Amino acid sequence: MNEGVKTENDHINLKVAGQDGSVVQFKIKRHTPLSKLMKAYCERQGLSIRQIRFRFDGQPINETDTPAQ
Repeated sequence: MNEGVKTENDHINLKVAGQDGSVVQFKIKRHTPLSKLMKAYCERQGLSIRQIRFRFDGQPINETDTPAQ
């Protein structure tokens, strides 16, 4: 058994599209809380996490959500 071996399936590529048309791509683990991505995006864009809303297909995304959900 290869329990310590990680496959490419452990990660997922996500794109965050801003209202201004900018796109930032992230590669995170499927079970990593999206709060990590949200904070990284805000730091990169110079925004406060309180200033913006994250949505997927029109539905709000919570900081505790993960890509696997």
